[in-house]
Amino acid sequence: MSKVKILLDESEIPTHWYNIVADMPNPPAPPLGPDGNPIGPDALAAIFPEALIEQEMTQQRWVEIPEPVREAYKLWRPSPMFRARRLEAALGTPARIYYKYEGVAAAGSHKSNTAIPQAYYNHKAGIKRIATETGAGQWGSAIAQAGQFFGLDVKVYMVKVSYQQKPYRRSLMQTWGAEVVASPSKDTQAGRNILAQDPNSPGSLGIAISEAVEDAASRADTNYALGSVLNHVLLHQTVIGLEAKKQFQLVGDYPDIIYAPCGGGSNFGGVAFPFLTDKWQGRDIRLVAVEPISCPTLTKGHYAYDFGDVAGMTPLMLMYTLGHDFVPPSIHAGGLRYHGDSPLVSQLYHEGHIEARAVPNLGTFEAGVMFARAEGIVPAPESCHGIRAMMDDALECKKTGEAKCLFFNLSGHGHFDMSAYDKYFAGEIQDYAYPEEEIKRSIARLPQVKRPESP
Repeated sequence: MSKVKILLDESEIPTHWYNIVADMPNPPAPPLGPDGNPIGPDALAAIFPEALIEQEMTQQRWVEIPEPVREAYKLWRPSPMFRARRLEAALGTPARIYYKYEGVAAAGSHKSNTAIPQAYYNHKAGIKRIATETGAGQWGSAIAQAGQFFGLDVKVYMVKVSYQQKPYRRSLMQTWGAEVVASPSKDTQAGRNILAQDPNSPGSLGIAISEAVEDAASRADTNYALGSVLNHVLLHQTVIGLEAKKQFQLVGDYPDIIYAPCGGGSNFGGVAFPFLTDKWQGRDIRLVAVEPISCPTLTKGHYAYDFGDVAGMTPLMLMYTLGHDFVPPSIHAGGLRYHGDSPLVSQLYHEGHIEARAVPNLGTFEAGVMFARAEGIVPAPESCHGIRAMMDDALECKKTGEAKCLFFNLSGHGHFDMSAYDKYFAGEIQDYAYPEEEIKRSIARLPQVKRPESP
C-alpha cells in the first residue's frame, strides 16, 4: 500500500531549536534606536523577558527547548507529514508532492510553536499579563491558549477588518480567557490617534502592534508578545523544518523546492531555515516565500530600516517594507497583511539565498478549493498562497515531465475562514495588485537613518 502519512513518535520532538544566525554568510544587521544607533538588550527589557531577549540576540546554533515546553508540544507535535497522492493524481503531475500539516494544533495553526515558549518564559519571569496583536486571529488564538496553560491574562488587539470578518476566531480567543478588542481601539493613545484621523479605519497589523506595545510598556505586570517577524519567533518555528527533515529520511526522499506563505516570516522561516543549511553545504534546493500581490512586501517593497509599527514605538529594523504607515487592502488572508518582513528573511532574500513570489487572490482560493477537494483539508487563506505557488510548479512538471519533489507547509486549517470561501464562491473575491504609486508614497516617508557599517 502506498504510504500517505509520515509520522514521528513523541520522543522525536526536537530537543533544540535551530538558530540560522550561526550559519548565515553575513551577520544580521542590528536593530536601531530612534537616534540611529544600534540598541542593546536593555532597550527591549521593558516589554520582553530576559530569556527571549537572549534568544533574539544569540549567535548559538542550537537553543535548548525547556522540558515544560516540550511537554506542551506533545499535545500536537510531532505534526504529520503527508504525501499528497490524491492531489498529484488530480493535477496529473509526475511531481511528488508533500506537505507538513500544522493545523493539528488545537489553536489551528503553526503559531502555537512560539506561543507556548513565549508564555512559558513570561510566566517564569513573573509576568502576569500579555498584550499582543493579531491579524487573522491565528496568533491571537495561539497566545490565548498558551496564556491559559501558564496562568497569564491575555489582551489581544485584533485588526478591525479581521475582527469583523472572523468572529469565531474572536470567540475561540475568548473561550481560552483572552480579552479581545478591535484595533484601532479607544483603549490606547495610538488607537485614539488613528480613529481621530479616520473613524472608519479598517486597522492594520502595524496599528495593532502600536496599541499592544503601548499597553505593555505602560504596565509593570505586562509584557508584549509578537507572533512573527522577530528572530526568537522564527527560532521557535524551526521545529517544523527539523521534524520534516526526519520525515523525509523515513521515506528516502528530499525536496527540490520548498514553499511557504510569508507575511511576517515565521511560517516560511520555520520550515525553510533547517533546509537552508543543506543548500549552503551544496545541496540543490530552492526555498520560495509566497506572498499576495495585494501586499507584496518582498517582491515590491524597499530594503531599508523601518519601524515595525505605525506609531514608531518599535526599534528600527532592516527589512523589506512597504512603509510602516501602509494600510493594506482588506484581503481575506489577514496573516499576510503586514507592511514589513522578518529581518532574517529579508536579508536572506536580499542576498539571494531564497526566492520570493507573489500570487493573485483568486488563484489562491482556486488552489485552496482544489486542494480541499483532493486531500480533504480546507486550508487557511494564508496557506493557500503556498499551495498556489506549488501547484503552478507541479503543473509545469506536467508539461516538462520532470518528477520533482515539491514540499509546502500547510500552516493552518481554514475552519474559521469559511466566510472568505463563501465570498469566493459568490464571485466577490477580486484580484487586486497594490498600486505602485501608493508603495512609492509610503516608502518616501521611511525614516532617514544611515545603515551601520558591516563588521
